[in-house]
Amino acid sequence: QVQLVESGGGLVQPGGSLRLSCAASGSIFRIITMGWYRQAPGKQRELVATINIGGVTRYADSVKGRFTISRDNAQNSVSLQMNSLQPEDTAVYYCRSDLQATITQGIYVAWGQGTQVTVSS
Repeated sequence: QVQLVESGGGLVQPGGSLRLSCAASGSIFRIITMGWYRQAPGKQRELVATINIGGVTRYADSVKGRFTISRDNAQNSVSLQMNSLQPEDTAVYYCRSDLQATITQGIYVAWGQGTQVTVSS
């Protein structure tokens, strides 16, 4: 089993910054992609940013230029630096990893429990 533990959410004023972190632990052969998704009340979960094992990143248009994703392959961790936060960024943020537990197993998806980010004055 693989566990993803997130940290770093909270309450911030518009224009402020937060940094989210996520660490994976358990039976891990390799993590193909790590990423962040978010879900606001009454809305579907949406992609925020992903980074693959080679360091290639992908961002939602709404966060380009404000958010930066990074990962530490040796630590099986991923971070999301969020700057210039706006009220519309308010959501529960989920860490996701597409990984292989062993060399012989296929890829499966693991999710974190979510961390609340609230942007409000």
